[in-house]
Amino acid sequence: PFELSDAKSVQELAGDRSIAEMTLNIPHPYEDGIAEKWIKTHLKVLNENHIYTLAVTHREENYLIGSITLSIYEFDRAEIGYWVGKKYWNNGYCTEATLGLIRFGFEELNLNRIYGFHLAKNPASGKVMQKTGMKYEGLLRQHIKKWGEYEDLCCYGILREEFMDLLKEIRMFYRIVDYGRY
Repeated sequence: PFELSDAKSVQELAGDRSIAEMTLNIPHPYEDGIAEKWIKTHLKVLNENHIYTLAVTHREENYLIGSITLSIYEFDRAEIGYWVGKKYWNNGYCTEATLGLIRFGFEELNLNRIYGFHLAKNPASGKVMQKTGMKYEGLLRQHIKKWGEYEDLCCYGILREEFMDLLKEIRMFYRIVDYGRY
C-alpha cells in the first residue's frame, strides 16, 4: 500500500504530462496536495468500494515506480488499471505488477473475470495487457472525453480459467528451464 511519505514521489511521477496524457483520471497539472489527499482515500475506498490501490515499487531498492488498482464489481469481476513513471517505462515493471495483481484477484478474491481499458493512443498499455494473457475484446469508439477531445478506449479481458492455464504453462516452462541448468 501507499504511505503518506510516498506523496512527493507520486507528485513527481504522476505530475509528468505524458502520464496524465495516457491515463483516464490523472490531472495535469498535478497540483500540490493532490497526492496526499489521494493516498488518504485508499483505506476508505477499499472498505467502501472494494478498490485495491497499491504502490508499484522496485523489488530490491523499494522506491516508488507507479500505481496499480483493482476495482471489484458484482458478478465476481474487476477492472485493473495502472500507471508507471515515465523514467521506468520499458523495464517490465508494469507487466510484473499486473501479473501479480491479476493472480491475487483470481487466487485470493476468487474473481471470474478481470478486464482493463486503455486509450487507443497508448498501445504500450495494450502490450502490457497482452503479456499478462489478457485478450483484446474490442474498441469503444469516442467513449470518453479527455482534455476536450473524444477518445477511443481499447478493452482487454481475461477469465480465471484462462489465467490458471497460463500459470500452469509458466510453471512448466520454468521447471524445464531450471532442470536445463543442471
